[in-house]
Amino acid sequence: MRGLTTRGRCFLAAAVAAALSALLLGESDLLRVAVLLAAVPVLSAAAVARTRYQLRCSRVLQPQRVSVGGTARVVLRLVNTSRLPTGTLLLEDRLPYALGSRPRLVLERLAGHKASSVAYTVRADVRGKYEVGPLVVRLTDPFGLCELTRAFPNVDTLRVAPRVVPLSPVRLTGEYSGAGESHARSVAVHGEDDAATREYRYGDDLRRVHWRSTAKAGELMVRREEQPWESRATVLLDTRVRGHRGEGPTASFEWAVSAAASIAVHLRHCGYRMRLVTETGTDLDSGTGESGGSIGLLLDHLAEVKLSQRGDLTQVARQVHARDDGGLIVAVLGMMRPEEAEAVAALRTSGTTCVGFLLDAAGWLRLPAEQRATQDTAYQTSALTLLRAGWRVIGVPHGSSFAALWPQAGHGSRGVAVRASLADTVTGTVR
Repeated sequence: MRGLTTRGRCFLAAAVAAALSALLLGESDLLRVAVLLAAVPVLSAAAVARTRYQLRCSRVLQPQRVSVGGTARVVLRLVNTSRLPTGTLLLEDRLPYALGSRPRLVLERLAGHKASSVAYTVRADVRGKYEVGPLVVRLTDPFGLCELTRAFPNVDTLRVAPRVVPLSPVRLTGEYSGAGESHARSVAVHGEDDAATREYRYGDDLRRVHWRSTAKAGELMVRREEQPWESRATVLLDTRVRGHRGEGPTASFEWAVSAAASIAVHLRHCGYRMRLVTETGTDLDSGTGESGGSIGLLLDHLAEVKLSQRGDLTQVARQVHARDDGGLIVAVLGMMRPEEAEAVAALRTSGTTCVGFLLDAAGWLRLPAEQRATQDTAYQTSALTLLRAGWRVIGVPHGSSFAALWPQAGHGSRGVAVRASLADTVTGTVR
């Protein structure tokens, strides 16, 4: 009865007034009217209450993971499991503030044992993990005398991954030493092993007999099982709070997260087995699924990654080398102290190609001239440290497009030019 609307309460008040008048005036017909006025809202409340417990709800997110700036479609399906039809249904799905205002949908009538679906769209402008729901349904009778509210407990999760920028194909081969010499070679692309043979063993399939080797050896030789190798790449993301500047979606950290996601998706589509590492201890592998099919774990982590107060780049070399994956290393780095730059530079060992996107995070703020000069010197020193260790360093000023910077990862000559320019700036030499 607490669900009676203003109209329903007016009916009850009119019934009480009519009953009192009938008793005072002795009019039996007026008493019948009072009974009718009281019965209508009571019966309406009973009908709504009965329907309240015989509704089922399900929610489908299409898709369950979107990129920043993308949209997702939410489909709500309501099933009336009773024989009685419902009145007007007002649906309100609870959403976090980042996904917009709460949608309010109206379903006029749902017949007995029937189902109906309604849908709405949400737009995600900030990455993260968001809960959609629970759904609140307001049930009313056809006369609008009673309204009851029911909240379905089921909640679905929408993951908003960082923006993934399409990247152009780049040949990531070759190795550039500190002196700028180039030694062309294949980086972490091993291909498949050539056919190797061994002696025939009882039970081996005769179709695997290698007749050429058999003729040379004078005994039956069979081909070994061929085991394909995968290209491997490690993406290092700097999550230190002191390495980044700015706030909100336009902060340097958000640029770095988007760049890391773009690199991971692009290299995975190129056939690399991806590994994501941060200086806080995160170490995720994309697995060995089909190209692009197992990158979801990395994107889900990047959707929720936050700045770290205790991050330390001096331990990152030990963490990366804890697993001897080899292959390509691509780092997205913020501002670094000299000892941190040395630790990152140590990641490059013999047989490893390292590419570093070094963010000029100070450019995300408006600093006085003196502070800006100090930050520039520290930035250039870090870049020179990486270059001397054989890294390919790409500077990232504020407002840069990652898609435009990415081709520089495959141009060694440009890395040499940047090395010379930075060396002149740091040492004060003018050429």
